[in-house]
Amino acid sequence: MQGSSRIDREFLDAAALCGHLLGEGSVHAFLAEHRRQLFPDDLFGDLFPSGRGRPSVPADVIATVMVLQALEGLSDREACRALQTNIAWKAACGLSLTDEAFHPTVLTLWRAKLRASDRPQRIFDSVRDVVRLSGVIAAKHRRALDSTVLDDAVQRQDTITMLVTQMRRVRKLIPELHGVFVHEENLKGGRPPADYEDRDDIDRLVSELVEDANELVFAAEELDLDEAQADAVALLTLVAGQDVEPTDRPGRWKIAERTAPDRVVSVVDPESRHVHKTSHNYRDGYKA
Repeated sequence: MQGSSRIDREFLDAAALCGHLLGEGSVHAFLAEHRRQLFPDDLFGDLFPSGRGRPSVPADVIATVMVLQALEGLSDREACRALQTNIAWKAACGLSLTDEAFHPTVLTLWRAKLRASDRPQRIFDSVRDVVRLSGVIAAKHRRALDSTVLDDAVQRQDTITMLVTQMRRVRKLIPELHGVFVHEENLKGGRPPADYEDRDDIDRLVSELVEDANELVFAAEELDLDEAQADAVALLTLVAGQDVEPTDRPGRWKIAERTAPDRVVSVVDPESRHVHKTSHNYRDGYKA
């Protein structure tokens, strides 16, 4: 059952008592004034077709929290904590100073309902429409854009591991490549056999892996591949060249003493990268 906000203000209404602290033109002041017009109950009626059961958290409160959460980049738990303790958030959501926040799983439930609906982006569509019609950012089209680092729980892999893992994957996806000669001992379970304290032996192993990867790529060029197979071969091509360079000996390769731009750090999650927010802030993930 869908819940509704009270029209009348409570004695300790945050916007009534502290609205002057929000700042003229701030997003909190904007939401405090236009929240009901932005997010009327009937905008979310399809999410609660049954009139039975305990009323939900009012739609305008949930939608306002989601907008603020997106703007500030907070987790569900952090967003509910802000609603509990931040006067600006309480004012924007139409709560009193003494109101408690709802449980973080409520946001999860609402997102699931929105995702399954015909209009999953309705909250942000409403904000966009009101901003456009009200002219609230008229003559303010210049924006200073910044990036944010999105951490990824990526399984970072070294060059040898990526080559071995991706060659195994390519041969699994493309059975025709099993006839191509490779050093089978390097593709068995675990790390390939080598003396990892000996630089020459590491170079020997890297050379074998690069040569085998190239042989598989060359053989795959003669085949009619589907999208998944072609993507796997392309990724193998990339990891076979991004971290290596020729040695002084013909036909031998070594790990390059550099980091390739936009380097793939894992074939398990090939979209992840080494991300630099600043020269001192270095992580694996995505930059947005």
